[in-house]
Amino acid sequence: MRDMAQNTRDAQEPALPRLGGRRSSYRERVADALRAALIAGELRPGEVYSAPSLAARFGVSATPVREAMLDLAKEGLVDTVPNKGFRVTAVSDKQLDEYTQIRALVEIPTVVELARTADRVSLEALRPAAREIVTAAVAGDLIAYVEADTRFHLGLLALAGNGHLVEVVADLRKRSRLYGLTALVEAGRLLASAEEHLELLDALLERDGKAVHAIMTRHLGHVRGLWAAD
Repeated sequence: MRDMAQNTRDAQEPALPRLGGRRSSYRERVADALRAALIAGELRPGEVYSAPSLAARFGVSATPVREAMLDLAKEGLVDTVPNKGFRVTAVSDKQLDEYTQIRALVEIPTVVELARTADRVSLEALRPAAREIVTAAVAGDLIAYVEADTRFHLGLLALAGNGHLVEVVADLRKRSRLYGLTALVEAGRLLASAEEHLELLDALLERDGKAVHAIMTRHLGHVRGLWAAD
């Protein structure tokens, strides 16, 4: 009976994405979608959002949104505002620069090494996520873009076999903001950045470490370049 009730509830809930290929609870999937909206700049710093308004925006019920926002508050991404909702915390340019610098120090050499060590099957398994990024860019769907981008990059780093490294990068990505994504969509420039994921995969499969280094350097440079403009 409990299984039947769970199946019915699952059938009624929107199919929110699951990041990193893991099986997430519905609350976690709501939190993932909210984080993506926050990172993409669709939820703005200093603005107060109520759980019911966010629930209506995402097409879900208010309870999992409220629970997910409390999770984001524990991570320092939002502050609770009594009797009103949640205020998105601001991130300074200095903080964003520091996050990006750490990511470059960690991600670039790790991914370059994968050009030597990663097996072809594991690399090809990331191609659907890379294509989802391109599809989201074409559609101008920033939340889907950030979700697929997160799944791709964390999945790629996971191939190095260092779980702690993946956790560090995941945390840095949560804390980052990509306010310039909307402008890139409007200018029709997001697609070129999206296609770099496919370019990176091809370079990895060709075992071309120099090309991988160049692509990763260019790609991470967008975080505080193309994607940073407010």
